[in-house]
Amino acid sequence: MKKKPSRFLFIKRFLKNGLPTKLTIFLIIASIIQIQAGPGSQGDKLSLELEGVTLEKALGEIESRSEYRFMYEYSQIPLQKKVTLKASNQNLDDVLAQLFKNMPIVYKVRGRQIILMKSTKIMSTQGASALEPNKAPVPQATVTGTVVDFNGMPLLGANILVKGTTNGAQTDFDGNFSIVAEVGDILVVSYIGFRTTEVEVTSSSPMTIELQEDSAQLDEVVVTALGISREKKSLGYATQEIDGEDVNRTPTDNVTNALSGKIAGVQIKRNTNLGGSTNVVIRGSTSLTGNNQALFVVDGVPVSNSNFNSSDQQNGSGGFDYGNMASDINPNDIKSINVLKGAAATALYGSRATNGAVIITTKSGAGAKQKPTVTINSSVTTGWIDKSTWPDFQYEYGTGYGAVYGSGGDSFFVDTDANGDGTVDLVTPATAYGSYGAPFDSNLMVYQWDSFYEGSPYYLQPTPWVAPKDKLITFFDTPVTTTNSVAVAGAGTGSQYRIAYTRFEQSGIMPNSNLTRHNVSINTSFDITEKLSVSGSANYILTDALGRNRTGNETGANAQNVISSMRKYWAMNVGVQELKDAYFNTGTNVDPFMGGTIDNPYWVVYENYQNDSRSRVFGNVSVKYKFTDWLNIEGRVSLDTYSFIQEERNNEGTAGAVGRYSRRNINYSEENYDLMLNFNKYVTDKLNISGVLGTNIRRTDLSSIYAETNGGLVLAGLYSLSNSLNLPAAPIESVQKVGVDGFYGLASFGYDNLIYVDLTGRFDHSSTLPSENSTYFYPSISSSFVFSNLMDKSWLSFGKFRLNYAEVGSSAPANSLVDVLNKPTPFGSVPLYGTNSTKNNENLLPEKTVSVEAGLEMRFLNSRIGMDLSLYKTNSKDQIIPVAISTATGYSSKYVNAGEIENKGIEVALNGSIIPTGDFQWRANVNWSKNQSKVLSLFEGGSNLQLGSVSGVSINATVGEPYGTIQGTDYIYVDGKPVVNQTTGAYERTTTSNNVIGNITPDWNAGITNSFKYKNFDLSFLIDIQKGGDVYSNDIATGNRSGLYKWSVGLNDLGNPIRNSLADGGGIILDGVAPDGSPNTVRTAMDNYRNATGSVMAPRAYFIYDASYVKLREVAFNYSFPKMSFMEKLKIQSLKLGVVGSNLWIIHKNLPFADPEAGLSSGNLQGSQNGVLPTTKNIGVNLQVQF
Repeated sequence: MKKKPSRFLFIKRFLKNGLPTKLTIFLIIASIIQIQAGPGSQGDKLSLELEGVTLEKALGEIESRSEYRFMYEYSQIPLQKKVTLKASNQNLDDVLAQLFKNMPIVYKVRGRQIILMKSTKIMSTQGASALEPNKAPVPQATVTGTVVDFNGMPLLGANILVKGTTNGAQTDFDGNFSIVAEVGDILVVSYIGFRTTEVEVTSSSPMTIELQEDSAQLDEVVVTALGISREKKSLGYATQEIDGEDVNRTPTDNVTNALSGKIAGVQIKRNTNLGGSTNVVIRGSTSLTGNNQALFVVDGVPVSNSNFNSSDQQNGSGGFDYGNMASDINPNDIKSINVLKGAAATALYGSRATNGAVIITTKSGAGAKQKPTVTINSSVTTGWIDKSTWPDFQYEYGTGYGAVYGSGGDSFFVDTDANGDGTVDLVTPATAYGSYGAPFDSNLMVYQWDSFYEGSPYYLQPTPWVAPKDKLITFFDTPVTTTNSVAVAGAGTGSQYRIAYTRFEQSGIMPNSNLTRHNVSINTSFDITEKLSVSGSANYILTDALGRNRTGNETGANAQNVISSMRKYWAMNVGVQELKDAYFNTGTNVDPFMGGTIDNPYWVVYENYQNDSRSRVFGNVSVKYKFTDWLNIEGRVSLDTYSFIQEERNNEGTAGAVGRYSRRNINYSEENYDLMLNFNKYVTDKLNISGVLGTNIRRTDLSSIYAETNGGLVLAGLYSLSNSLNLPAAPIESVQKVGVDGFYGLASFGYDNLIYVDLTGRFDHSSTLPSENSTYFYPSISSSFVFSNLMDKSWLSFGKFRLNYAEVGSSAPANSLVDVLNKPTPFGSVPLYGTNSTKNNENLLPEKTVSVEAGLEMRFLNSRIGMDLSLYKTNSKDQIIPVAISTATGYSSKYVNAGEIENKGIEVALNGSIIPTGDFQWRANVNWSKNQSKVLSLFEGGSNLQLGSVSGVSINATVGEPYGTIQGTDYIYVDGKPVVNQTTGAYERTTTSNNVIGNITPDWNAGITNSFKYKNFDLSFLIDIQKGGDVYSNDIATGNRSGLYKWSVGLNDLGNPIRNSLADGGGIILDGVAPDGSPNTVRTAMDNYRNATGSVMAPRAYFIYDASYVKLREVAFNYSFPKMSFMEKLKIQSLKLGVVGSNLWIIHKNLPFADPEAGLSSGNLQGSQNGVLPTTKNIGVNLQVQF
């Protein structure tokens, strides 16, 4: 039985990671030095070189290079006026005089505050003048207060001015201020990113002033490809950003889950597996057989989001879902996530971002001052099973296949002398998988499974034939998740830092299952000189998992999915707690299927468990040199590396399998070297040219080795390759090395804040393509037209058209050019070699995607209502796919360039501040998207490409159909109605299994978010919606066959038990028609496992369900404490307590007994369910304290 790892193990593991660890330690030391050093002083001497920038930006530059802060009323100062300023080691007064010349501005310096006022006349060319001291009587009253944001968090550095005077103040670290004012004065409060607010002083009592976000300002800058910050209004492509607060609203073990329902055009398909993988597809699948997952980029570092699940696991044969690598990203560290959707948005990344990109910016020390802030977050979440995702089992009949046993073949029980007394006893069938046995009757005494193992309280004794007291749902444990994090952030002169640690621990609903993750992150930057700056980030993650649930089938050497056994084959006379007692009392695999291959579930989870561990480091170091105000060069080195070990085991005594131990070691490393020349210059007062010229060198190295025992274990319970009973097979080794050298450029032209045009190009050389075809060029052009600047309408705050065209593509997979030999296990001492089943192709070309997009973005009523509409079409051609060839060649398939898939769709994002101000506030966001895919062509002469076979059906790319058709046996129809056999009463079905019976692609997705605030309380919730798409349930197909569900019992239309024989008035009449088209009236038998509603007789189309759902995905209710005396004593700046919930209510679904999202893993093979875990409803408490 596996024990949980030590909570301090991660420290030892961290110190063994070589160079990545040294980089991390260096950044920690650099951050500590910044903490020790604190702020310095550059005095009043300034050097600046600004050309054609706005006055607002010039003021910001002065603030960043000095200890001074400007205070002013936004409406009084011409912030958008273009200015030029060149100063070399000049006094502050001289700099300001030059800056404000020919402007109606006067200023006053008060300590480190510079108060700007509008003058009645324009100053001479000698510049603005400082005001003379105020001769008016000084008011004696002092007003104090606090300035906070929408969430009640204090705002540091907010400006407070007494209107019409130069009397001003700024908020301190806690958002507090003190200002000399009289009752009746108007305070003008302003802060970047928030609407300027005027508040009247009504008394001398402390004031709390809440500022509202100004979406017009907040939307100005977003992080785009390569970490380049751009004005959003200039972008000619769709991008959508969510705040870190939205990401962290409810705890999750995979950050990608937090995107569900929040971004238009992004389809998130999570599953219910512990630490399971999540499918992230943006604007549909563009590759028929390749990777369709989005690229993840953290602070400019591309991070691997691979899935290392086995092929058997992904097609439902059995195995474990080890999750996708993006789950290593810590949600607590995230400041914002910006999703780049189209090819034009991701063109600078080249071939690797064909499927879109998720750009993650982590928190830093930006905005912090001398005093470090310490933020502590702690949450505890518990869950319980959503009963709508667990079968409604019948507890009226016990195990058996029907009345087919006994000496006469007409009994539900086996006739045998169980106790040797010479009398024939009733004994339950030992090999029956299902519950079409005898109805429960407490007067029957039956020898059941627990009558035949020593140690049982009923050993060699019959027991009453009754349903067990405990239900199957009692097998599951109560899941508990705890998240604890601490972060320290601060800044000095020209420097900032943030260091954080998070421990995430989750116990699963399966017994003996848990997942622990440690995250350490460092983010720092500092200015070496006025022109030279250095920044860096590092993340160390250690993940340990034990007892991940098995997926797929219930039997086989690597199957044993106990949930599949319960959903499909269970003997309903067996209590799960009785099995628990049997295992813990005997330590053996005592189970009810004595002659079969299904194990005691407790034996599986405690003896046949798995464990895995992953140690990862990713981060970057960047150096930037500023030649002038408009030209700089940046060099960046980034690294993502991890080692991953997966161990799986079967103990001796497992039914249908020998003892087994396997071990897989995976090592991955990616290094990126970027050099970028950035420019941003106003050529004239109205024409701006900006962009980047750069090069990227990427080197990826992936290696793995897999080995397992052979024929069993010498010693039971000892899991080691050297404990193999027979000589182990040769290990399976794989090495993939990929190199891509890229050169790219972006030129952006902006005219008068009205018209913007972007031109990009990327030239790549890939090592995975043949030398003559290894280079390729991808161009794009995008444009935007801000038409609102030509209109003076009070109702229109902003309006923009955008249009773009882009070409991008994907190179070939690694090791797909030249054939290599593999080495199977030899016979005797003779070495053997063979070929792979798929022949490689040395003439492959890169895949190519052509994209066109148009959009409309508008904001109304002072930006209270916003809308973003996108229309797009992408065509992906020259697909790299395996095509079947004659086996006489020694291969079964060959890689070729063939096929084209088209995606086109519409996306709408709406946002509104319905009630923006006051004690009660209400904000809402709605997003909706519809993607239509169509396979236009495949290889020559081909109309269907099977992507995989899953649990009795296949998932396919079919010409003329949306991507992801589900194929299997279908009904036979007459006038669109299913035909019923007039002899058996069962549905007629096709003899072929290549009929399209469903499709995995949804019709549309949507999300609705509402946020309410009343004083210090806030409430938010997210409703996540999917319409359409199909799912095949192998669980229901086999469960119907086995008679497990409640709909297989009860009374029929005649008032008789359904399970009576037809002669006794049992059975049901299926909806359908006779071959002549008349309504069906023939009754079909439901008294044994060969019934018309199960997998034996029914077509596969009978088990296709609409995968639509409406879910209450997230709920959060928080209270922000006002300043209280105990908080001041403990130096607490802010305190927030919240209650959070996730997956609390599936409002609507069509699939019975399971969550439509539940599946096997991420990847292209979606749309089937086989032994899926139920969904858990989660509720928890979160506490946030900031010192």
